[in-house]
Amino acid sequence: MNSLHLRAFHAVAREGSFSTAARALRVTQPTISSQVKALESAYGVQLFDRRGRRVVPTEIGSTLFTITQRLFTLEEEAEDLLGAARELQGGQIKVGADGPHHIIPILAAFNRRHPGLDVSLSMGNADKVLEDLRNHRIDVAVLAKIDDDPRFFSVPYRRSRLVLFVPRTHPWAKRSSIRLAEVGAQRMILRESASVTRQIFQAALAEANVRPQAVMQIESREAVREAVAAGLGIGVVSEAEFDRDKRLSALRVRDARLEITEHVVCLQERRRLRIVRAFLESVDHVAPSGKA
Repeated sequence: MNSLHLRAFHAVAREGSFSTAARALRVTQPTISSQVKALESAYGVQLFDRRGRRVVPTEIGSTLFTITQRLFTLEEEAEDLLGAARELQGGQIKVGADGPHHIIPILAAFNRRHPGLDVSLSMGNADKVLEDLRNHRIDVAVLAKIDDDPRFFSVPYRRSRLVLFVPRTHPWAKRSSIRLAEVGAQRMILRESASVTRQIFQAALAEANVRPQAVMQIESREAVREAVAAGLGIGVVSEAEFDRDKRLSALRVRDARLEITEHVVCLQERRRLRIVRAFLESVDHVAPSGKA
């Protein structure tokens, strides 16, 4: 079996695209395509279904991808072992997050400890970040939602309470807190249904049998903030992620325990890699686990 062909397959399966895989391996797209085709021809199989600009592994392709994930993780561990005598001065770590507020302090601490390492950061909702972890597109992530999946290793990083926020022109603007029942008379501006913040808040509303007047869904923290500032409704956010904005006021909910916990997550099989261990160690230099 040609290892170059196998690596080309692995990159395409991981990236979901021949062109993105080619950039990742620093070769041309025709090279990647020919290597994957050669692998398929050698064994008389089809490894990918083409769906527009994206490609999806077939059943046998998915099974092979599971194997290549283990294979190339072991290769990384071998390189890690052989290079253990060297200082961690070169290389790259790929990090994912569901928002910037929690991840940036960790990146700052990591950079201070390992200034020679390259860091790439991608952001998306929790489901996308977890999928990127599973497919080895990123090495480690900071996010609030953790699937009950034995493939993941996670440590709690920070707890933060949820707060409501309103425009300065709102009758609540000079208050410091409200009761949850009062939300029933308001219009809410909420993130998409996959948002962990939204899920926690709506669970509390359902338990208290409170229904807002109406809900507007917006898939961006920044857009939610602007909508609230424009008076379209009230929002909810982690207190740690509430940007100080002279147009807005934050209020706590005094009769409900609304908290969100951020975790640092990686794949169990990759937690022993030196660069991942270094990232996990940097977390301890930012804040003790579990503190709000």
